[in-house]
Amino acid sequence: MKYILVTGGVISGIGKGIIASSIGTILKSCGLRVIAIKIDPYINIDAGTFSPYEHGEVFVLNDGGEVDLDLGNYERFLDINLYKDNNITTGKIYQHVINKERHGDYLGKTVQVVPHITDAVQEWVMNQAKVPVDDDRKEPQICVIELGGTIGDIEGMPFIEAFRRFQFKAKKENFCNIHVSLVPQPNATGEQKTKPTQNSVRALRGLGLSPDLIVCRSGKPIKMAVKEKISMFCHVEPEQVIFVQDVSSIYRVPILLEEQGIIKYFKQRLNLPVDDHPSDLLVRWKKMADRYERLLKVCSIALVGKYTKLSDCYASVFKALEHSALAINHKLDLMYIDPTELERSAEAENSVKYHQAWHKLCKADGILVPGGFGIRGTEGKLQAISWARTKKKPFLGVCLGMQLAVVEFARNCLNWEDANSTEFDPDTKNPAVIDMPEHNPGDMGGTMRLGKRKTVFKTQNSFLRKLYGDEMFVEERHRHWYEVNPELTHCFEEKGLKFVGHDTEGNRMEIIELES
Repeated sequence: MKYILVTGGVISGIGKGIIASSIGTILKSCGLRVIAIKIDPYINIDAGTFSPYEHGEVFVLNDGGEVDLDLGNYERFLDINLYKDNNITTGKIYQHVINKERHGDYLGKTVQVVPHITDAVQEWVMNQAKVPVDDDRKEPQICVIELGGTIGDIEGMPFIEAFRRFQFKAKKENFCNIHVSLVPQPNATGEQKTKPTQNSVRALRGLGLSPDLIVCRSGKPIKMAVKEKISMFCHVEPEQVIFVQDVSSIYRVPILLEEQGIIKYFKQRLNLPVDDHPSDLLVRWKKMADRYERLLKVCSIALVGKYTKLSDCYASVFKALEHSALAINHKLDLMYIDPTELERSAEAENSVKYHQAWHKLCKADGILVPGGFGIRGTEGKLQAISWARTKKKPFLGVCLGMQLAVVEFARNCLNWEDANSTEFDPDTKNPAVIDMPEHNPGDMGGTMRLGKRKTVFKTQNSFLRKLYGDEMFVEERHRHWYEVNPELTHCFEEKGLKFVGHDTEGNRMEIIELES
């Protein structure tokens, strides 16, 4: 097993996830089997209870794991299916060690960060690296590990120490460290500065890890003199300094890395049984990136969701739309609309924002209302859904978006004026959406209906069934506490809102379609 550790310096959110995914893509294109692990040094057990403004969206895995959005990048780039244990957090490691201590596994010893926590990290990585993630179910050959946060963070120290010791356990030819750093360019001078990278590499060295590759992130392409300066002060060869400037699409990143000889470097450094040249996969990848930049036709989608200040909050929705647009040779114009700005009350408070929001909604080719929690913005989402239904605009509701479409139909077509979800109005006389019987209102973490579930189509002539290629059933990932009230479905169906997809037992309404 070969291990590639990706660390980051200077700032968080520098693009370690995309770099790690791109390295995995390049190695996979060489015919190697790759797995990815993300380490998050926070104390939460998983990402399930975060606000999306903390770390972006919560990504859901097939096994129901609620994980960091970087695992979504790994799955999309590498075309693999990961597990909840591919996301390691401080909380998981400490819980694991404390459980062992309570069980008596340490036989009276004092349990300490070194060696017990650091050993647990190493064991976890070694065990998880062997788990098959490809369709052929073969053991991976390369494990790419991304360490979240930046070098010098207090909470990341036990992990750095774990890998300092791990490099000797794995042996030099099986372990490689890539450090991603920032080369800022202040507007005042326009000069690219290397000092932050020098300090970051020095801090990493002081903790016992030496970078084999330094990946420098910048807004514009980096000059050769800067590369030589980093090489001189950071104790690496010039070819070990790699530049990744901001590019038009993240699908350019693997091509940028490959052009700078990363395959040749890995082949020598990790003794890999590969050719120096990229395979057909990377050639196809380059064609896709080229095509992405030449698109002329535009498809505009309005995304009506309450976490619009940060695009990472809906990363998977954005990527799915982007891939779909690319498949039909269109450029995606995704317009984020804050639902509170669509509400009647917003007109009095800020009429400019109100009219701008409605202008965006009206000019969109399609409307998407994604998942979410809490009552804020629900009335605005209902307004958008109502507008889509009455004006016959293509509309897709996912999770809460689908539930609100049922509520909107109940209010405006069945004339149940107080129809609502029990999430927002527990005392409503017409509960169109209710919490599921197995929902435990006590604990919040990991108590939803999570992971990959089968949805069976109940009818032959469903529009969505045709879009799915006329399959008998589809398997999609779920994350919800509430569901459409099964006792009221006949009322909706009589008026033309059809529940065309159910779960395997036939109790849960999974897919709705409006007749005509």
